[in-house]
Amino acid sequence: MSITPELYDFIVKLIEEKVREVKVTREAFDKLASTVRSLTRAQRRTEERLNQLAEAQSRTEERLNQLAEAVDRLVVGLDSLRVEVGRLSEVVGFGLEDVARVVLPGWLHRRLGVEVEELRREFLRVDGEEVEVNLYCEGLKGGAKVTVLGEVKSRIYSDDESGFHERVFTRAKKAVEGEALGVLFGYLIHPTAKRKAEELGLYTVASYER
Repeated sequence: MSITPELYDFIVKLIEEKVREVKVTREAFDKLASTVRSLTRAQRRTEERLNQLAEAQSRTEERLNQLAEAVDRLVVGLDSLRVEVGRLSEVVGFGLEDVARVVLPGWLHRRLGVEVEELRREFLRVDGEEVEVNLYCEGLKGGAKVTVLGEVKSRIYSDDESGFHERVFTRAKKAVEGEALGVLFGYLIHPTAKRKAEELGLYTVASYER
């Protein structure tokens, strides 16, 4: 059987189309393969970054745990320090009270003409509540009864005067008969404390005064 020129041309065209289709399919395959490789590399980089983030998070959690432990230790340390400072304040306060018991009687006699004996710590009932007075003593001034109501602080400022006047003196004097004298005794007295004491009708006495 002979092939006519027309049939020959048809077969050649058909073969060329199939070759082109194969070529296009190959190019598409190559592009797809390239895309898959790119995605694979991107996925690896993403996994690496996720691993790095996980490690960073783990380190952060460890640091946060260490910080939490450090804060706990700090809180415990501060509590212990607070207790020790409280004890020290009590020691200093009682030591200062002892000094006040020695100095104040002479000061009251020379400056105010008040005769007192032993100063002591006293607890008074006022309006159903207990008021603690560091320095308490009953005495005489010109034959009339007078009561000394005092407090000791190592350093005395104007706020201390106001606090003592509101918290102790104003309340405690309700529980005594006759005149009441309010006195703050300390190692150091700021000038503002003296001015505030004059405004409130209180007295300030430094440990070195006689």
